[in-house]
Amino acid sequence: MGIVSIEDALRVSEEKGVDVVEVSSNATPPVCRLMDYGKFKYELKKQRSAKKQKDQTIKEIKFRPNIGEHDLEVKVNRIRGFLEAGHKTRMRIFFRGREIVHPELGRELAEDVRKKLSDVASVDMQPKIEGKNLIMILVPAKKQ
Repeated sequence: MGIVSIEDALRVSEEKGVDVVEVSSNATPPVCRLMDYGKFKYELKKQRSAKKQKDQTIKEIKFRPNIGEHDLEVKVNRIRGFLEAGHKTRMRIFFRGREIVHPELGRELAEDVRKKLSDVASVDMQPKIEGKNLIMILVPAKKQ
C-alpha cells in the first residue's frame, strides 16, 4: 500500500476485519502489515507441533525356527541397531511345511531374542501366530 498514516491503516484494517501488525520497528518509517494475527499465531503453533512429531518406521527381520546360533546373533545385532536408531522392529518367524506343527520352537526363539534385547527393547506386541508366521513387535525401551 506504500506509506500510509496510522489513522488510514487502522481504518483499512477495520474495514477488512484484520489486524495491523508491526513487522519492523527500527525501519524508518516503521513497517506494518495487515493480517489476521490470531490465524498467524495458530499456524506457528501448528508448525512447531509438526516439528516435534517423530517419524517412526517399522523395520522387519525374518527368522526361521531352526536358525543357527551365529545367524541368530547377526540378526539380533541388526535388530539392536534398528532399535538404537529409534525404529519399531517386527520380528517374523516363518514356518515352512510341517514346521508349523511345532509353534513352541518359534515361541522359544522369540523369547530368546527378547531376553537378548531386554536392555534396549520392550515388547509392543507379544508373540502371536498369524497364518504361517509368528510375529512379535519390539519398540525402543524408554530411557530413564
